[in-house]
Amino acid sequence: MDIDLRPIIEEIASQAEDFLAGASNRDQARAGISELLTLDYADLTPADKKKVTDGVMAELEREDFFGTEFVGDAFKEEPDAED
Repeated sequence: MDIDLRPIIEEIASQAEDFLAGASNRDQARAGISELLTLDYADLTPADKKKVTDGVMAELEREDFFGTEFVGDAFKEEPDAED
């Protein structure tokens, strides 16, 4: 019987900002997700862990977690305010 991994994927993706705060690239994010799965979801099979990791990474991509919005765009309007 296959278990529904969607709730696990959604839970991990919703916590990504907290536990992936130091991750600067996708490889580090995958490692962080793997570590979380090992600690919190030890009963998952390796195949299920891969599915969860892939699902979380896909969700983070959809949310632009790795986008450029964190590389300066947050203060984009600041120079206009000084003019």
